Amino acid sequence: MPICFNRDSSGYDLLKAANISCGRPPVEFRGSTANCLEVGLVNNMPGKALRATERQFITLLDSAAEGIVVRLWLYSLPDVPRTDSGRRHIDSFYDRIDNLWDRPLDGLIVTGTEPRAADLVDEPHWPNMKRLIEWAERNTRSTVWSCLAAHAALLHTDGIVRRRLSEKRFGLFKCKWVSDHQLLSGVPLPMMVPHSRWNDVCEDELTSSGYRVLTRAQHAGADMFVKQRRSLFVFLQGHSEYEANTLLLEYMRDVGRFLRRESDNYPQIPEAYFESDTVAAMKALQSEVLSDQPEKVLADLRTVLSARHLANTWHLPAVRIYGNWLRFLCASKLRRLGVQRSCETPYSVTNSA
Repeated sequence: MPICFNRDSSGYDLLKAANISCGRPPVEFRGSTANCLEVGLVNNMPGKALRATERQFITLLDSAAEGIVVRLWLYSLPDVPRTDSGRRHIDSFYDRIDNLWDRPLDGLIVTGTEPRAADLVDEPHWPNMKRLIEWAERNTRSTVWSCLAAHAALLHTDGIVRRRLSEKRFGLFKCKWVSDHQLLSGVPLPMMVPHSRWNDVCEDELTSSGYRVLTRAQHAGADMFVKQRRSLFVFLQGHSEYEANTLLLEYMRDVGRFLRRESDNYPQIPEAYFESDTVAAMKALQSEVLSDQPEKVLADLRTVLSARHLANTWHLPAVRIYGNWLRFLCASKLRRLGVQRSCETPYSVTNSA
């Protein structure tokens, strides 16, 4: 199987949770071959999103790792607030972040987390995030920074400050090609990409600081961009790892928070995600939210949405992007090994930045 784990005892449970067949014959991980990669996932998502994000990236990497063996190391920054069940899960399946500092990896993926502060430097995990950013440049061939992690890396490396949006950028956005790069090889463009964020970065600041924007959406701004440092840093403001119902679950979570008076604003309906008749029914229910029966509103909303089919149109483009990223890592490892042989699949290393 293309995915294996640093903890053999936990691998079966993690694959099962990701709906990946565990009946496939085991593979031998040979660190001296270029098509065997050490990849880390630093999962900083809180609450129920911890396991969902873990599952999403395991599924995505498993689909993308055609002909490549990925040994996946799971980490989380220790300062991210956790529930008791979240801490138990991390203790059972994740390695300590302190063990990462002396373990170079071929590639790394770092997720964001739900923001708690207006300024990133006031986030409880900021000191460890800074250390992780500096470590990743010295100890990986490439690192993918997702959402809030992307904003943190931009701030720490080049002083680019995110800006607060007037309303949440929430839904599916059509992203188009901006510039060529091997990460986009074979990716059908334009593609719909989920976005879910309250902050953005100015594209002019990115380009003036040496970043190369690869994809952009008219109403969502820069979606994917890169900068070649000692490591190739890949930045994603969107969430191509999301499952079909992830935006729906986020919307329901935020409705519940509003009804419990934990939020001042009723959440906006995710853009270009539901069919028009569903949107009309949701807007009609929104007018009832000031009633004295919040649980009834939630129940009615679940009834409206339960029968709706949501198609994951962004999964195949995401598999292609992450497959290209893994092949980039293989090519980089092949050069590092200094051997005159190729993997089972030839890996192009042109246009690396």
